[in-house]
Amino acid sequence: MQLHISPSLRHVTVLPGKGVREFIKVKVGSRRLSYRMVFYSLLFFTFLLRFVFVLTAVDTIDGERKCSTIGCLGKRLGPRILRRKLESTVPEVIYQVFQEPVSQDEIQGPGVPQTFDEFVAEMKDSRLDAKSFAVKLKSMVTLLEQKTRTAKIQEYLYRHVASTSIPKQLHCLALKLANEHANNANARLQLPSAEMVPSLVDNSYLHFVLASDNILAASVVASSLVRNSLRPQKVVLHVITDRKTYSPMQAWFSLHPLTPAIIEVKGLHHFDWLTKGKVPVLEAMEKDQRARSQFRGGSSAIVANNTEKPNVIAAKLQALSPKYNSLMNHIRIYLPELFPSLNKIVFLDDDIVVQTDLSPLWDIDMNGKVNGAVETCRGDDKFVMSKRFKSYLNFSHPLISKSFDPNECAWAYGMNIFDLEAWRKTNISQTYHYWLEENLKSDISLWQLGTLPPGLIAFHGHVHIIDPFWHMLGLGYQDNTSITDAESAGVIHFNGRAKPWLDIAFPQLRRLWTKYVNFSDKFIKNCHIRPS
Repeated sequence: MQLHISPSLRHVTVLPGKGVREFIKVKVGSRRLSYRMVFYSLLFFTFLLRFVFVLTAVDTIDGERKCSTIGCLGKRLGPRILRRKLESTVPEVIYQVFQEPVSQDEIQGPGVPQTFDEFVAEMKDSRLDAKSFAVKLKSMVTLLEQKTRTAKIQEYLYRHVASTSIPKQLHCLALKLANEHANNANARLQLPSAEMVPSLVDNSYLHFVLASDNILAASVVASSLVRNSLRPQKVVLHVITDRKTYSPMQAWFSLHPLTPAIIEVKGLHHFDWLTKGKVPVLEAMEKDQRARSQFRGGSSAIVANNTEKPNVIAAKLQALSPKYNSLMNHIRIYLPELFPSLNKIVFLDDDIVVQTDLSPLWDIDMNGKVNGAVETCRGDDKFVMSKRFKSYLNFSHPLISKSFDPNECAWAYGMNIFDLEAWRKTNISQTYHYWLEENLKSDISLWQLGTLPPGLIAFHGHVHIIDPFWHMLGLGYQDNTSITDAESAGVIHFNGRAKPWLDIAFPQLRRLWTKYVNFSDKFIKNCHIRPS
């Protein structure tokens, strides 16, 4: 059979042919085409006609009834198809107004709408021309942008104040425990008892180190660690604190023993090498404090900056946090010197909660690396788990850009396995001190805050990545953290401003921390520390 298609493409006639297995020939005028070619041609023209119809309908809806079908098609498909220049329906004067700088008089004038509803109502009543419309819209949007920016900066400032201040309940707890230490011999017990002292240097035990000047936070870390341990009799927790917190910290753990676990409480002043001679970190901290005071100008100067973005201001406010210039935050770099007899320890921050037995950490093969840590560039949480070197280091500085890869994955402090034997064979501590000095020489332009940036540098090439189960981060940053994920993690970390002991903590996440606080304890009750 054959198909005959009229020249107008309106009629198709089936004609006798030789067989269906052959290419069926079709006559169009004097040309003969294969059946397949005609079939695909029909499909193309059918599609084209329908496409033109849809575009014409859209143009009609848009009110462009005067353009031809091909003209509308040309405008839609652009110059690459029908060689027609795209034409904008927005008056040029609107673009001109939007590109002009905004004066404060335009923004602060009495006629600027305060809300979008006011703007719409005014447009209906006034029937403004295009230029007046653009001026009014621009003024309103600029005003709202400024208000939003101001509100955001105020929020950051209030969070900064809330997160860096000591809640009166925690201050009360420290004072009452200090008084108890002075008046109650049971609050001054030797920790640990004399017969358990040899365990402090026995590598058959599981040694954990916690550096903190927050008694309540330290109690939660210790309690959660021991309660979730399958072998609590093998747990040794070394608590390091500063001089002012030593007495109340000793009183707490003397009166709240976690038997059969072994607890040691030591003050920084008990380490002779740290109090005698030159300690590079102490010198760097003094210089750092002076430099930050000189170049940052305090929170008032930071907030008063009208040109920087709110997130930059937030970062600078965070840099003023006392913890970033605290020896408690730098102490981990001296772990080999602090514990010369130990081979391996797990270092815990005081804003973590242990939710599982951590003894399997000692079975991890570190492959000769020093620092076992969770990397922070992969994960479902795109805010917390998207950190690379460029998130912490200033790669516009040549000293940084020539030494490191900006896209290298970062890792986290908070729950780290440290192989002290391997550490002692490296120059990690010296590298740390060197880069602290370089940052000070560059007016704190290599990085702005924290001990993680110099840690990323010092431990570069010495990090063994461990399973993220062992360390879930971000519970102090955002309230949309998955409760299910948090409950199933081995260790959860309230890194961020919203610490669980503060009023600004996220309520649904805070309960994961408060479950390890005994609110019936007399010290807790007398200081009005409550679950929420």
